[in-house]
Amino acid sequence: MTGGELVLAAVLDVVAGDPRWLPHPVRGMGVVISWFDDLVRTVCRSDQSLQIAGACLALGLPAAIYAAAAWLIAQAAMVSPLLGQLVSIGLAYTTLAGRDLFDHVQAVSHELQQGNLAGAREAVARIVGRDSATLTEPEVVRATVETIAESTADGIIAPLVYLSLGGAPLALAYKAVNTLDSMVGHHDERYEHFGWASARLDDVMNWVPARLTGGFIALASGLATAEWHRVHDSWSILDRDGGKHLSPNSGIPEAAMAGALGVQLGGLNYYDGVAHDGELIGDDTTALTIGHIEQATRIMVVAAGLGLFFALLSLWVS
Repeated sequence: MTGGELVLAAVLDVVAGDPRWLPHPVRGMGVVISWFDDLVRTVCRSDQSLQIAGACLALGLPAAIYAAAAWLIAQAAMVSPLLGQLVSIGLAYTTLAGRDLFDHVQAVSHELQQGNLAGAREAVARIVGRDSATLTEPEVVRATVETIAESTADGIIAPLVYLSLGGAPLALAYKAVNTLDSMVGHHDERYEHFGWASARLDDVMNWVPARLTGGFIALASGLATAEWHRVHDSWSILDRDGGKHLSPNSGIPEAAMAGALGVQLGGLNYYDGVAHDGELIGDDTTALTIGHIEQATRIMVVAAGLGLFFALLSLWVS
């Protein structure tokens, strides 16, 4: 992938986002994963067989997606080099989720600004997996800020990393891994064995992007606010609390964002009515308010710009 193609893909994401009328590869991946999940339940009768089936899915789907994308680009290029570039740009665009994240976050912020807590709960439920029906306003803000931090990593920076390394096919393979983790990579009775391989592969694929995101958030906190002490604060909390999260990666961008905003993230969440008491990340310097959503959004936008710059730089030097 060339730098020009990457820029055009990023511009498409900023302008168009993820229109629901447009077929999206990730939604197709979700259909395949659900179908395979149902099929496996009729065949596998033991924990070991579920582990084997899960490993086959975790490795097979990303490989198939990579091969299909590479074939499609090659076939288009045989018709016309320009068509090959357009297909590459179009596929690359589908791997980026910056505009979609921005729109969802703004929907939460808008409802809170209108004093509509019920509407804010509904809006935040579209971007988080935790129970949201009884969240207080600070808890809605916390959920939103945590999502901004995590999604900056896996929705923006990670795709940029893989686009710069292997173009649209590799970035789409990453999206397959990420989708697998979100659908089956859970520590519960249904997916403990079937989803283990997907969860571990997602940890591996996100290890570098998560740490790059932490650094970008720290730097962006100074650039976005011109308050340069935030860079130090962000890096300090990242270093202290980045490893507290159950996930080896999610805590990195969350800690960087918590330090940048001077807030505390993590803690008690409910999933399907079951309490999960996570580690606290950051210092409770200031109470969470609507303004923190806007600050986190600005930091996310600048961090995305930094990610694009370094992706282009890596393409230029390679």
